[in-house]
Amino acid sequence: MACKKVKECACPSKTCPNHGVCCDCVTKHRETDSLPFCLFLNNDGDKSLKNFYVKLKERFEVVK
Repeated sequence: MACKKVKECACPSKTCPNHGVCCDCVTKHRETDSLPFCLFLNNDGDKSLKNFYVKLKERFEVVK
């Protein structure tokens, strides 16, 4: 089954060959141990899994 191009892509990298082609984008990010922009919008430019976990902790940490 071919991967269809989406009409609206959240990724700001318009020059990326995978822009709008979600299955290719996810494959590329899986291979580079990072997350696609659409799955991690508040990333401050750092799409690493380590930063993702830091942001999740900040978001869901219980404030005492």
